[in-house]
Amino acid sequence: MINISDSAMKRIKDMLAEEETPNMFLRLGVNPGGCSGFSYGMGLDDQESEEDVHLEVGGLKVVVDKESVRFLNGLEIDFQESGMSGGFTINNPNAIASCGCGQSFRMKDEEGRPEVCD
Repeated sequence: MINISDSAMKRIKDMLAEEETPNMFLRLGVNPGGCSGFSYGMGLDDQESEEDVHLEVGGLKVVVDKESVRFLNGLEIDFQESGMSGGFTINNPNAIASCGCGQSFRMKDEEGRPEVCD
C-alpha cells in the first residue's frame, strides 16, 4: 500500500532513534486544505486510536487514520539530500495534480478544500 525508499527509511529511523518517547511510529494522513485541495500530514507519533489502520513497511510501524487510507494507496515516500538541505518527497499515484510546493494535491473525484498559496 505505501512504499518508503531506503533513504527515507533511514532518515525516519534516525529520527525515531532521537526521540526520548518509547513506542513512537510514523503517522501519515491527509487533511482538507492546501493549495490544491488536500494536504499531507506526516510526523512521528505515539498516540493511537480505534480509527487507525496499522501497517508495517520495511520493519517500520506506520499508522494511518481510516479516512486517509483511500488517498494513500500506492504512495511513495523518498528522502533526497540537496547540498546543505534535504527533505521528504511524496509521489502519490492517486493525485491528478499537485502544488508546486509538493505538499498539496488534488484528487479526480474530490476537490477537498483549496486554499490560497502564501
